[in-house]
Amino acid sequence: MIPIKNAITKNYKADVDNINKIPIVSKLLDIICLNTGMGFAAIARVTEDKWITCASKDNISFGLKVGDELPIESTICAQVRQQQKPIFINNVATSVTYANHPVPAIYGFSSYISVPLYKNDGSFFGTICAIDKKAAEVDTEAIRGMFQIYAELIAFHLEAIEAKENAEAKLIEEQHIAELREQFIAILGHDLKNPIATTRMSADILMKFSKEDIVKRNAALIKSTSIRMEGLIDNLLDFARGRLGEGIKLNKTKDFGKLKNVIEQVINEVEITAPNQEIIADIQIKNPVDCDPDRIAQLCSNLLGNAITHGSQDTPVKLQATCINGEFKLEITNKGVKIPQKVREKLFDPFYRREGEEAKKGLGLGLYIASEIALAHDGNINVTSSDKETVFSFVMPTQ
Repeated sequence: MIPIKNAITKNYKADVDNINKIPIVSKLLDIICLNTGMGFAAIARVTEDKWITCASKDNISFGLKVGDELPIESTICAQVRQQQKPIFINNVATSVTYANHPVPAIYGFSSYISVPLYKNDGSFFGTICAIDKKAAEVDTEAIRGMFQIYAELIAFHLEAIEAKENAEAKLIEEQHIAELREQFIAILGHDLKNPIATTRMSADILMKFSKEDIVKRNAALIKSTSIRMEGLIDNLLDFARGRLGEGIKLNKTKDFGKLKNVIEQVINEVEITAPNQEIIADIQIKNPVDCDPDRIAQLCSNLLGNAITHGSQDTPVKLQATCINGEFKLEITNKGVKIPQKVREKLFDPFYRREGEEAKKGLGLGLYIASEIALAHDGNINVTSSDKETVFSFVMPTQ
């Protein structure tokens, strides 16, 4: 008997594991032994220099277990692989081809079956084989047909398992890349906050103390740019936090005076960044609103910035903030090109830009972050658009 070794390498472990993930394998080998009358059946991974047991049914103490390896030259499966044809032997002793073949003498079998097993892509995987010490009537049309069906069935399951594993591996890799990307965004955004704050503060100092008009104009430009950069970074940070599972965090208060003040501050800042755009504001907040004023300010800034970007500079952008019937409503209206229904359906998707929109107009996160802030306040943002005007309405309960 040729010594058996169990030294399966990483290269073939996946093949062995995949065969054993097929739920019908054990029952299939039982049926092979039952229908052929043979005592040993196996599925083997066969290569140019390897014969490895993937699964086996051993009723005759042949001694091969999962992972056991035989020298390829000591098997008839090497011939099956080369010739790509099945072999069925009823009785070695009466076979013209195999009566004097060395392999049956090595293992002491009389009846033998080996059927090639191919994957769906046509590549050779191995064999389904069976042996017994006694002769058996195995070279029949029924048994040949049974083995052919089993070979196709195993190939189908192998394909499904490998496809699933490839998809899972790709998904894990994509999730890992996404996590790294979002962590990078979060770290980058956090590290950029300090220098931008310093830039903005320096611009304020120049605007306050400089007596030269050119210095003041450039300082105002620097300030407006830093405000815009700060808004972009805030959106990036919020997006990264949302993707990393932290979500939009709120620091609620019912100080409606603060809410009014932050909305007015947003308007002032937007006017700095868009000095040629007229903004008409009507802020009537006279009741408590249970909200995070800073987040509402961020939402307002994003909606107002969107209205100015896509609206007509020839007509004012209108902002109305009111508390009526237990609801806080922020409505921003601009004149401009009508937004098609298909575009409106995607406006709040992250990184979405309207067709043909220039990259310099933003990252495509402003409306997404605004919608997340609205959701965190148990509110929602609705959009209506016609040839006359486009209206973004944010509504939330005051309590």
